[in-house]
Amino acid sequence: MMKTRDFGPSGMKFTAIGLGTWNMEPSPAESVKAIRAGIEAGANHIDTAELYGDGKVEEIAAEALRGSRDKVRVVSKVMPVNASYEGTLKACERSLKRLQTDHLDVYLLHWREEDTRIGETFRAFEKLKEQGKILGWGVSNFGVKDLEEAERAMGKGKMVCNQVLYHLKERAIEFEVIPWCKAHGVAVMGYSPFSQGGLPASPAGRPESPALKKISKELGATPAQVTLAYLTRDPAVFGIPKSSHADRTLENLRSADLALSKKDIEAIEADFPAKPRKTLPTL
Repeated sequence: MMKTRDFGPSGMKFTAIGLGTWNMEPSPAESVKAIRAGIEAGANHIDTAELYGDGKVEEIAAEALRGSRDKVRVVSKVMPVNASYEGTLKACERSLKRLQTDHLDVYLLHWREEDTRIGETFRAFEKLKEQGKILGWGVSNFGVKDLEEAERAMGKGKMVCNQVLYHLKERAIEFEVIPWCKAHGVAVMGYSPFSQGGLPASPAGRPESPALKKISKELGATPAQVTLAYLTRDPAVFGIPKSSHADRTLENLRSADLALSKKDIEAIEADFPAKPRKTLPTL
């Protein structure tokens, strides 16, 4: 059984590593097997969105969750184009139908555009909570300025998480976003932990560096597992790696058993130094 952590102020507990689903639509059968393998191994949350495959990935997730829905927290997202008050309510209904469930555990605004009226979106989220169609809500790709505006609009303790880009070559959220979220009790979900191929990698496509090689050898782990252990070392931070291969999914989840030393962390950070950014990095 995988250990769980408090997920922001939601009252829910999530495993440190969950199941990402972005770009699963090209291989639905393999993706269903991978998700099911992850659930059987103890991962208790899955992340998806109406954007992914124009809804097809939510349908893949529904198939994978058949018979296991009560074991898994389901997170989905509404796109800004649908994020008016009425649009959010309707988008949620569509996601519920595709996911074949009566509620989402967490519903997120996928990102904010210049004309996104977040007050309307959040008011809709609160209505959905009243109706029992979502248990909690949060945001994605929000920098500190937007997080502060969201909290001013709705009050502290309403927003449960912020889902943001986080991998070894993109650690900008460590400077402001993670500290703000921790100070305000908001969980951080890091997406694309392997940078979708943007990290130095082995021929098999897994992350690689001198420190990762050395630490993985010492711990009897893989560089990918060490990577995930590093990214989720803070109890407030969760990772959602995606794989359409069951063996890779199981490899990812086993990272939750690793304990990195201070020396290990320093070695990894020497290989992948953090750089602050003026704007929040996204894909």
